[in-house]
Amino acid sequence: MAGRRQVAVLGLGRFGQTVARELTRLGHDVLALDANERIVHAVADHVTHAVQTDFTDEDTLNELGLGSYDTAIVAVSTNLASSILTTVLLQRLGVRRIIAKAADELHGSILQRLGVNRVVYPEREMAVRVAHSLAAPGVLDYLDVAPGYGFARVSVPEPLAGKSLGAIDLQNSFGVTPVALHRGGSVTLNPNAFEILHESDELIVAGLDEDLERLPTSVTPAM
Repeated sequence: MAGRRQVAVLGLGRFGQTVARELTRLGHDVLALDANERIVHAVADHVTHAVQTDFTDEDTLNELGLGSYDTAIVAVSTNLASSILTTVLLQRLGVRRIIAKAADELHGSILQRLGVNRVVYPEREMAVRVAHSLAAPGVLDYLDVAPGYGFARVSVPEPLAGKSLGAIDLQNSFGVTPVALHRGGSVTLNPNAFEILHESDELIVAGLDEDLERLPTSVTPAM
């Protein structure tokens, strides 16, 4: 596939396993590492390579060829020392892109000072998504892109079904911009104004949080 990458995932908790499996599904070469034999065995059939090892040991990482990998994801956050040491070792080996999971703001600040390319906060990001789905019952998923602004995946409520996007005029009526339409497993980017919405459709819209919350919902909100 175009853009096929070599990615190492270090730490196979729930976050690490999910990332490793999804990257493999997308066609990338994934090396999954963890010290727990049971966890490594469980993920072995779902990734390119799975190795039980202590990834805080520089010689081990060197023997596994981590220095030649495009990206390394440090998916351990409960052990601060392990997270920091692993990040430093990967930098010493010359890994071009390092993404690290952080448990909290302090942990993230340390990782940023170490120079990682991206710090992720899975628990916080999930909490934000859940909060938005509660604040706006029609929101199925949410991506925060700036303070007070985001993208939302929303179900098409009954009041809007059978109408065209042009007739609804989401921008003027609710202050949000439709960027994609999901229907029957296919996605249409920038759907035109003549597109008739179905109740089974989903829209990806962008806007201020307060405007996203004003979108109409069906009688039984999708959650």
